[in-house]
Amino acid sequence: MSRRVVRQSKFRHVFGQAAKADQAYEDIRVSKVTWDSSFCAVNPKFLAIIVEAGGGGAFIVLPLAKTGRVDKNYPLVTGHTAPVLDIDWCPHNDNVIASASDDTTIMVWQIPDYTPVRNITEPVITLEGHSKRVGILSWHPTARNVLLSAGGDNVIIIWNVGTGEVLLSLDDMHPDVIHSVCWNNNGSLLATTCKDKTLRIIDPRKGQVVAERFAAHEGMRPMRAVFTRQGHIFTTGFTRMSQRELGLWDPNNFEEPVALQEMDTSNGVLLPFYDPDSSIVYLCGKGDSSIRYFEITDEPPFVHYLNTFSSKEPQRGMGFMPKRGLDVSKCEIARFYKLHERKCEPIVMTVPRKSDLFQDDLYPDTPGPEPALEADEWLSGQDAEPVLISLRDGYVPPKHRELRVSKRNILDARPPAGPRRSQSASDTPLAQHTLETLLEEIKALRERVQAQEQRITALENMLCELVDGTD
Repeated sequence: MSRRVVRQSKFRHVFGQAAKADQAYEDIRVSKVTWDSSFCAVNPKFLAIIVEAGGGGAFIVLPLAKTGRVDKNYPLVTGHTAPVLDIDWCPHNDNVIASASDDTTIMVWQIPDYTPVRNITEPVITLEGHSKRVGILSWHPTARNVLLSAGGDNVIIIWNVGTGEVLLSLDDMHPDVIHSVCWNNNGSLLATTCKDKTLRIIDPRKGQVVAERFAAHEGMRPMRAVFTRQGHIFTTGFTRMSQRELGLWDPNNFEEPVALQEMDTSNGVLLPFYDPDSSIVYLCGKGDSSIRYFEITDEPPFVHYLNTFSSKEPQRGMGFMPKRGLDVSKCEIARFYKLHERKCEPIVMTVPRKSDLFQDDLYPDTPGPEPALEADEWLSGQDAEPVLISLRDGYVPPKHRELRVSKRNILDARPPAGPRRSQSASDTPLAQHTLETLLEEIKALRERVQAQEQRITALENMLCELVDGTD
């Protein structure tokens, strides 16, 4: 009689657990807009959630420690004139977040470490280039200040946020609405899915589709794709009979899938969250009340089902914490922020271990907050792997970094020689400010206010002339 051999994996016993009630974020009016993004973004400092807002678009940013009930007058980030559709934290600056909106613009915001007393209404920069709604944002994984946006105009634009300039515009590759865009590990390639049912691998700097697969999933409903650390593509989609399906593909041979598995019958698009350190992919369906997770390996059947975390309430969206924000002392390997109708609930994924020591097999070195390249270096054709950090002693987020926009230099610009990053004004202790620098700053602000007042007066005069003309 043959004995069944159980597959060896340190992740076979990963289990999920919802945080206690006092660790959730209550009384948040989560956005009801119909859009298949995650509506939530999180980093080691802040939790950001797209919320309902009258007469425009807004999102709320909370320090991670601010759990419990959120005051109904808590300041929001407001600036868009239509609903916000996607938000994404900068991987190289924990105080910088980008938002994309139905109003066709992208705004980049500086979030202070202190709680603001009123709404944040002035972005550091507004990026205008799309002709229709912008529904997808993704920062470059290794290059400083490089941000990708994809819009309803079927165009992908790659921006240098430090100068506000368009680096690249990919406007003739997608004949229909783009459903998802994902960078590979070093940001040299993109994987995109589109309403035309085609999965594409794009070299953005050459402006070329280097590989494509039609009908990776045969159903008409939206498909999602993410790169794995081995360079394969993991996809979620639907069969012709509307069964949800997952697939694993080798871009060098798109003829046959490496793996293809049917899941269940449900309408919700499966959002894949992939952790390259453990090679686990977590599938969260909008409207589902569960998170299913799989390990991707080199052994057949290549995509191995691990477990399902189930709860009673359906999820409206989901945030996924970067590895450097996890509690290594508790053997956390993933943390999600599940959006309900009026609250956000953390869900922790843990590998049980008896020892309290640092588990180096669970925590290989992981991408840290330092970029590996400048924007112009990446644009010129250079590639670099992410700058890794060890989590052995835990991760302490760096202090607030000022995001500066310049038409010539890029924000946080690296000096020609000497230390890796020049000290910004916000890093300078108050005692080192001189009377002259403070007076200059006050003068500059007053001049800006005066210019705005003059503009308002001119507009009011124009309005009076128009009213008189109609009389």
